[in-house]
Amino acid sequence: MIHRSNIPLVSIVLATYNGERFLVEQLNSILAQSYKNIEIIAVDDLSTDNTVSILEDYANRYDNFNVYVNESNLGYQRNFEKGFSLANGYYIAPSDQDDIWLPNKIEILVNNISSHSIAFCNSAFINSAGEQLGETMTDTKTLMDFNSPLMYIIGASAPGHAMLIKKEIVFDAMPFPTLLSHDNWLGFVATFKNSLKYVDEVLVLYSRKDTNIFGSLTKKNTIKDNSDIRIQKAQQRLKLLYEKCPDHFVEEKAVFLALCESYESYSLKNNFTRMRLFFKYRREILAYKKHNAIRRVLYCMKIFFKIL
Repeated sequence: MIHRSNIPLVSIVLATYNGERFLVEQLNSILAQSYKNIEIIAVDDLSTDNTVSILEDYANRYDNFNVYVNESNLGYQRNFEKGFSLANGYYIAPSDQDDIWLPNKIEILVNNISSHSIAFCNSAFINSAGEQLGETMTDTKTLMDFNSPLMYIIGASAPGHAMLIKKEIVFDAMPFPTLLSHDNWLGFVATFKNSLKYVDEVLVLYSRKDTNIFGSLTKKNTIKDNSDIRIQKAQQRLKLLYEKCPDHFVEEKAVFLALCESYESYSLKNNFTRMRLFFKYRREILAYKKHNAIRRVLYCMKIFFKIL
């Protein structure tokens, strides 16, 4: 049996918005965790369905369950940021409203995080009916220990729903930028102090639906944005990474700056610089992609002609 006085508090931060259809099953899976020293912080972003009523019902039944309703709609990123700022735990575990956690998720991540900044696990995909699709996150991306800021140049594969994060990392990462997802930003900042530890176990049933927020936004923006806007966004993102990267990461900071400058124009010189850097650091930059050696080379060559 786990005694609360002997283990650190874990704050589970749940961001909700019109989630009544899936919410109860996720809440029950959180409350069924084998790790018992938890607080649940649910922050609702002005839902118009019965989400708040469901949350308040749970809050009335469990003394470690807290509900906050925003005065205005903050959006996905800011809603999570608010929830993180309310957390009291030594660790923080972000939660989507429509997944299902296996009972030992928090306990296993706590037991594996050790000196690492973040521990994260594998996930199995489910559909909107809660049925497993026979595919896990590792079938689509490489999950691994991420230990370099350069691994976040084009993104990594440590998803927020699978994370256990030391609270100090969350506050080091605030405020969250709008150019990157909060989980990529948290992972990037975590590499400054220590690595992200990958735990090779499926501990989350991850809901894959047509309403995936970031997937749909990315697709729309890719179609709508013209080339100049996309170049500008790539440069802004790299500038953000450069400015956040600590000065003692001399080599990494120089890479971010050089890549940022390579997007000032599509000259032959800039295109070659960008391709050369991708070739030199392809092990780090392409770490999460399920590419063999030949495909990695081809990807770096393609960078001469296209945007990140």
